[in-house]
Amino acid sequence: MKSPNILIVDDNLDNLKVLSGMLAAYDYKVRRAITGAIALRSIEAVLPHLILLDILLPDYSGYEICQQLQQNPRTCAIPIIFISALNSTLDKVKAFAAGGVDYITKPFEMAEVAARVRNQLQVQAAKAEVEILNAELESRVNQRTAQLTAAKVNLEQQVQERLLAEAALRQSENRFRALIENIS
Repeated sequence: MKSPNILIVDDNLDNLKVLSGMLAAYDYKVRRAITGAIALRSIEAVLPHLILLDILLPDYSGYEICQQLQQNPRTCAIPIIFISALNSTLDKVKAFAAGGVDYITKPFEMAEVAARVRNQLQVQAAKAEVEILNAELESRVNQRTAQLTAAKVNLEQQVQERLLAEAALRQSENRFRALIENIS
């Protein structure tokens, strides 16, 4: 995969700066959005490989954005990691229920963020590889099915020809017997 494109959505400019710098150091292409509306326009323009999404934004909640993305066939496969100061179990469960794949609490540790981002990108790459392999396998199955269908048609034709030959042979044999009986 080329350099993954990551969208960070957070209204805290310090968080955007720190996360952007850290992810850029790992050769990720980083885009930033400070509101949900900006994020949605950015996603519509260019699909990111992964989204880091704050829950508390000035216009939308991160949950709402995640749910919108999950309902859109074009964006539903984008992994979303929530990053939030909300650290109750209920908040985390709500994030996963909205469609998030991971949850990091603020203040965050850079090594943890890097590891979780890398992990989700690897999972996404593995899913893409499985889809490619499944498509190749389906193509092979279709080719093999076509070959088997052609072989079946050929065998049915050969059986039909042999049945006709046997019937003609029996008819000839019956005529031959009748001829011999008439001669004797």
